Parts: sequence; C-alpha cells; structure tokens
Amino acid sequence: MKFVRSIMKNAALASLPKHIEHFSKFSPSPLSMKQFLDFGSINACEKTSFAFLRQELPVRLSNIMKEINLLPDKLLTTPSVQTVQGWYIQSLMEILDFLHKNPDDHKVLGEFVDALVTIRNRHNDVVPTMAQGVMEYKDAFPQDAVTNQNIQYFLDRFYMSRISIRMLINQHTLIFDGTTNPVHPNTIGSIDPHCQVGDVVQDAFHSAKMLCEQYYLRSPPLLLEEINAKKTRQPIGIVYVPSHLYHMLFELFKNAMRATIETHGDRELPAIQVLVSLGGEDMSIKVSDKGGGVPFRRIDNLFSYMYSTAPAPQMGEHARPPLAGFGYGLPISRLYAKYFQGDMQLYSMEGHGTDAVIYLKALSTDSIERLPVYNKTALRNYKVSQEADDWCIPSREPLDLSNYKVAK
Repeated sequence: MKFVRSIMKNAALASLPKHIEHFSKFSPSPLSMKQFLDFGSINACEKTSFAFLRQELPVRLSNIMKEINLLPDKLLTTPSVQTVQGWYIQSLMEILDFLHKNPDDHKVLGEFVDALVTIRNRHNDVVPTMAQGVMEYKDAFPQDAVTNQNIQYFLDRFYMSRISIRMLINQHTLIFDGTTNPVHPNTIGSIDPHCQVGDVVQDAFHSAKMLCEQYYLRSPPLLLEEINAKKTRQPIGIVYVPSHLYHMLFELFKNAMRATIETHGDRELPAIQVLVSLGGEDMSIKVSDKGGGVPFRRIDNLFSYMYSTAPAPQMGEHARPPLAGFGYGLPISRLYAKYFQGDMQLYSMEGHGTDAVIYLKALSTDSIERLPVYNKTALRNYKVSQEADDWCIPSREPLDLSNYKVAK
C-alpha cells in the first residue's frame, strides 16, 4: 500500500508544474469585506465555499509560486527558502486532490476542512523561515541595490498573498467546523461585524505593556481618544478582522514603548497617545510617542525587509529580545493595513517622537482584498536594472577649489 501511495505521490509531483502553469494564468478573485460577511451570515453554504476554494486557492498559490522562482538563485537555494518552497508545493498538491471530488459527499467536505487546517498549521512559520533565508543570503553574499529592491518587491507580494490565503482558510474552517467561538460568539469566521476599535487598542496596548515591563520593569501609560464624525457618543466600531488590527497596533505599541524608555531613561515616561477618528470614508488610528523619533532618511528603512535596528534572532531561540525581532513587524503590519485597501504611514520628528497612522476603510463595501497577480508587469519588476541617477549625489567632502586653476 505504501508503494502504491509513493507511486501516486511521485506522479502528482511530476504533473505539478503543469498545474502551476495552468492556474497561474488566472488572476485571483478579490473579495470585499461585505462579500465575506454576506456569505458567512446569510448564504453560508459549505458546498459553495468548497467549490470556490478548491479553485481559488490553487490560483493564489500558483501565482505566487511563479514569482518565487524569479528570486535570485543565491537566495532561492538557501535551505530556509527551499523549505518554504517545499511547504507550498505540498500544500498545492493536497488542495489539487479535491479538484474532482464530489461536494455532495459530507465526508469529502470534512476531509477538506481537515486538509485546510493541516495546510494552515504547516505554514505557521513561513514568515520567520523566509526571514531566516534572507539573513542567510545577506550573511553569505554582498548586497546590491537592485537585488535588494527585487527582494523587497517579492516579499511584499509574498506576505500579502499569505495573508489572503490564511484569510480564506480561516473563514472556511471557522464557519464550517461546527463550533462557535466562545470568546467572540458574534464573529463571522474571523470577521467582527461590530469590531470595537477602542477595545482592540486596549488589548494590544496591555499585551505590549506586559512585555515591556518584563524586560524594562516599567512602561509608559496610554491616553486614548475617539472622535466620531457622526457626532454620536457611541464607541467607534467597524466591520473588520480584530486579529489584523491587533497585530498592527501591537507592533506600533512595542516600537513606541521601546523608543520612549530608551529615550527617557529613568525620568518620568510620557504617555503614548492614541487618537481614533471615524469619517465618511476612512477610519484612522494615530499612535503618537515622544521616543526621540528617527532621522528622515531612515523612514523608508523601517519598512525594508533587508534592514533592522534590532539584533537578529536565530530560529528556535527562546531568549530573543521581547520588543524586537527580525525587523519584519512594521512592513508586515503595513501589509495588513493595505490588505483591505488601507495603509500605514510614519511621520517622525527627530529629537521629539513619531506619529504612526493606520488608515482603514470605514465601509465594508470599500474594504476589498488587495492581491498580487503574476503577469508581464510583475515580471518586469524583477528585471529592473541599476541605472545612473539623474540627480547629483552629494559629496561627503567639500570641493577643494584650490585644485582648479582659472584660465587666463
């Protein structure tokens, strides 16, 4: 029996490139928050979800797997990136097994949920493993601006694809596993139709505060204010994924606390101020600290996967600094904001502090998935070459005019 399974697996592996080529020709189908909600609350049909996911997941996986192969060979051959690529191949093969199975068979539907849970668990460590691969590459080979730009472009798209795939898997498994979340009984999958933003702010702040106090034995306080353009005194709530919002805020609070304590030392710590504002189109959250800020030229570096101010942790290390890590916190937090058409921006004043603003869509109809697609435009972005700058590069030393003689 094992021999038969081995033959079947090898046959499936041999045909995988054809499947990737086939599914990568299709563009992913972005869903709006309203579509996620309507499906889960009104038309929750497991067969429909099964039929959609067994086509959509291979499309999303194949699109990004085509891009993995465009990475520099020196990065692609690192053990960590090879491991990640192996996970994606295994997961795609497991989903393809369901392409021709009968959705009317309840056993098939149950097996599909189990397969999705297995896939989700397999990919839990994709971010740190890929980060480890980038570190292996950085340690072994010299850096150049073009390669770094290509890696930045890829990782933004790769991690955004991962967010979207986990969103689809979570929605299906949470809605159709037959249980209700006792902590959040009103959620539809991972979406809260009435996500209380202030509560998520408080949760993320207290989690960061616990970490901060473990490491520094103190932490700055929080000042929270909410402004509702509708002029109601109701707490601000939107349709959103609380875990996504928590992830963004937790990262911002960790950075703000670390900067505040390292700037003020033993003096009284100024509060971290949070302003939540709800308008007609946007819901914005501003996190302000007085942690000394960063120079303007370094702002872009804070969103770079090739740069980190913190000591790089090693995989499996238990004693990593609690308020630091691979340096991926901010870039991935910004992807969470962008996933449903929002954004995250940093405004820093060196010598004073930093304002971080999260922009989200106020309306569920405007909150539509932002998904990478493999096409000719994407291909061109991996073939960018280093060209001469059309602006003068300032010299570090002033020009010595005594070396130049005036013509007589």
